[in-house]
Amino acid sequence: MTTNTPRPEVLRYTAFSTSPAGGNPAGVVLDATGLDDSDMLAIAADLGYSESAFLTAPPEGLGGQEGRAYSIRYFSPRAEVPFCGHATVATAVALAERRGPGELVFATRAGIVPVVVTEEGGTLRATLTSVEPQIEEIADADLAEALAALDWPAADLDPAFPPRIAFAGARHLVLAAATRARLTDLAYDFERLEALMHRLDLTTTQLVWRESATVFHVRDPFPVGGVVEDPATGAAAAAFGAYARELGLVPEDTVLTLHQGEDLGRPGELTVTLREGDPRVRVGGAGTRIGPRAGHDGAAGPGNLAAKRK
Repeated sequence: MTTNTPRPEVLRYTAFSTSPAGGNPAGVVLDATGLDDSDMLAIAADLGYSESAFLTAPPEGLGGQEGRAYSIRYFSPRAEVPFCGHATVATAVALAERRGPGELVFATRAGIVPVVVTEEGGTLRATLTSVEPQIEEIADADLAEALAALDWPAADLDPAFPPRIAFAGARHLVLAAATRARLTDLAYDFERLEALMHRLDLTTTQLVWRESATVFHVRDPFPVGGVVEDPATGAAAAAFGAYARELGLVPEDTVLTLHQGEDLGRPGELTVTLREGDPRVRVGGAGTRIGPRAGHDGAAGPGNLAAKRK
């Protein structure tokens, strides 16, 4: 920002929860006109949330109704990321409070992401539709390095869920724990996992445990963003839905429930919808405003890295 440019209003919303104390907080700047990359990164770092979203005018030809179509960029405290699900949900809820529920469309670095916001009993819920996903295998040496960084013995993995790298806007390594206790016991080597994730161009490591046929518990280390753990991760949820369908672990047409954030004291719930004949994945959840005050609001941000590192 130049000295003559006023600081934009920075809103604070949480996604995938109806409580400000749950879900994943995000910064939302509804008018980022005049901000350059360093400005957006500075705002994201100051907030300390896993990501913040910044809106500007839509590119030519995006479509969508006037006032309901935007370009959107996402910044973690350390770097820009191509796509962020929870910040998309948070932004959609913020817009719906001002313009009403309905359809929105966002131009992201990963592609076009439509969002539908509905109101149910006074609660706003946003559902995004991902870009087309991709699934790829991970090399044995890279998997071994990931497990070493996590301090997870290979025997603690669920053999029904083969490790894969999944993409639905951002790349995530999917690893399934055989037990809830294994998922709960997360104390990893921050720098070691960060180095591997940079080399493989990963955004998070998606750790999952299957409770039932359609219910999962998930956790997402996010060292490349300067955050030990993401409290609720919409992009990873989309990637996981694509992964589970691709490997035949769930029906092609189904609805999955992902619980995340319980281990951080910020419980959230993500709904993942798969539709037969449509490769894209829909991820939805509630959202609400946190309030005007700055701060981490209990999120796992840079301020508590030291306490969470192994």
